[in-house]
Amino acid sequence: MISKILRFFLKLVLGLFAAVFALSLLAAALIVVVLSLLKSLVTGRKPAPAMVFGRFQRYSPQGMWPGGAGREAGNPARAGDVVDVEVREVRDDKRLE
Repeated sequence: MISKILRFFLKLVLGLFAAVFALSLLAAALIVVVLSLLKSLVTGRKPAPAMVFGRFQRYSPQGMWPGGAGREAGNPARAGDVVDVEVREVRDDKRLE
């Protein structure tokens, strides 16, 4: 009888600890999102998550993302077009030391 009561209280305490842990993780995530949005408002840049998903949309196959125009929206050059560029060497002198 006493062992059943102790097990119940132990499960209850561990359940409460798990709930507090989960709620603290959610609160921390919410604070990070709010601070990120405030930073984007102050700096005038897009929020980082929006930029990441924009890159996913841009480089994914056409038709994979609903509402996205695929590659043609971000890149005006079509698949058969050739873009000529001038080659130049980029050197980092600090690395050579």
